[in-house]
Amino acid sequence: MIGIIDYGMGNLYSVQNAVKKLGFETITSSDPDALAVCDKLILPGVGAFGDMMENIQASGLYDFIKTWKKPLLGICLGMQSFFESSEEKGIHQGFGFLQGHIRFMEDPNVRIPHIGWNALEKNQNHPIWDPCSSQVYVYYVHSYYAKDMDPQDLVGVSEYGKMKIPGLVIKDNWMGCQFHPEKSGKDGLEILRYFLEDF
Repeated sequence: MIGIIDYGMGNLYSVQNAVKKLGFETITSSDPDALAVCDKLILPGVGAFGDMMENIQASGLYDFIKTWKKPLLGICLGMQSFFESSEEKGIHQGFGFLQGHIRFMEDPNVRIPHIGWNALEKNQNHPIWDPCSSQVYVYYVHSYYAKDMDPQDLVGVSEYGKMKIPGLVIKDNWMGCQFHPEKSGKDGLEILRYFLEDF
């Protein structure tokens, strides 16, 4: 069973539909007891970092997520929450699963937010790439990105102006996509399938 964490924000139904399309049963819940029986969890996210962390705290989900030992996938804002902190609308603490901080995307030569398709390049070899196309394109919607992270955790990266956007991160039981795999066509679904089947 795949659990989708509902903390009052995030594109829950598109993620749920993608997981079902790949042949997996899902539950969407804000109840830690209901989520605890799942094999893997997905933390989606759309909106502001501080609001997300406040909602997670208010929902009683923070300690549950912080101590979860099985596979956890963070999507977009969900991935950003894996890092130590974010500067979006003030300084807010994340879960600290990964080294690094979330910063505003500052480059006067490109449009912010970063919305649309972009190439996802290999930063390191990993089995997640095996079923993907020779050139992977994924769909982004964001204005903040991870910096100062451990390069060993960085699996895929996208270039946007002068910036290198950490697009795909993996460490221990945590996997994060800054892009939206559920909106990224065949390759996005293959990346999601890797999490569901092999991670």
